[in-house]
Amino acid sequence: MDIRLEGISHSYGDTEVLRDISLEVTSGQIICLVGPSGCGKSTLLRLLGGLERPAAGRVLQLGRPPEGCLNPLTYVFQDFALLPWRTVRGNISLVLEDHGIRGADAEAIIADVLARTRLSDFAQALPRQLSGGMKQRVAIARALVVNPAVMLLDEPLSALDAQTRELLMDDLVSLWTRAPFTAVYVTHNLAEAVRLGHKIAVLSRRPGQIREVVEISKPLKTRGHGDPELDAVQKHLWELMREEAKAADEELLDV
Repeated sequence: MDIRLEGISHSYGDTEVLRDISLEVTSGQIICLVGPSGCGKSTLLRLLGGLERPAAGRVLQLGRPPEGCLNPLTYVFQDFALLPWRTVRGNISLVLEDHGIRGADAEAIIADVLARTRLSDFAQALPRQLSGGMKQRVAIARALVVNPAVMLLDEPLSALDAQTRELLMDDLVSLWTRAPFTAVYVTHNLAEAVRLGHKIAVLSRRPGQIREVVEISKPLKTRGHGDPELDAVQKHLWELMREEAKAADEELLDV
């Protein structure tokens, strides 16, 4: 299933957040959204996911969700959003219970996603027993268990330390390589964007407009540190953002 954004604009009161955003989210690709602080990245993700309605423009879902899809759109948040009284298995099974899937059918689905996310040995652990990286892996597993058409990831690694971010990026690449999924990934980290994104949409400072969409053809599994092609893309992204990021930072400090 593809998603098309056509002329999306949005405001909160007198504050214009987004202006005339048009963008294609292509099935089987990860598109990253980057831009200065306060440019509307997370707002755009909420509009895309139907949590809010745009003031102008429309969000179109094109084509059919994949076979067995329970939720066409599903979120992964930076704060994990796990239920502390439920085990890893219980947090993952909750979304299946909402769809009336229980018993052997649920167990088969859960066992598969636990194996894919390397969580099988932690199925009975409670969130308080897990590291931040493990908690986010559970959140990713919970999103995958509904076989979504599009995953919406809102800065999922921003609360993690550098080493854990690297491990989680490796996990996401491995998951995508085995079974390509579609995702819109909001991040302020340009290294994450060039590591994970097939396309990177650069937003201007508020009101957010698309300055450029950068495509990277290099396969995800072959991307690594010190790659001249990726370094050049990251440098280009920062050149697009530098002055506006500085202005946005000063603007936020003045508030």
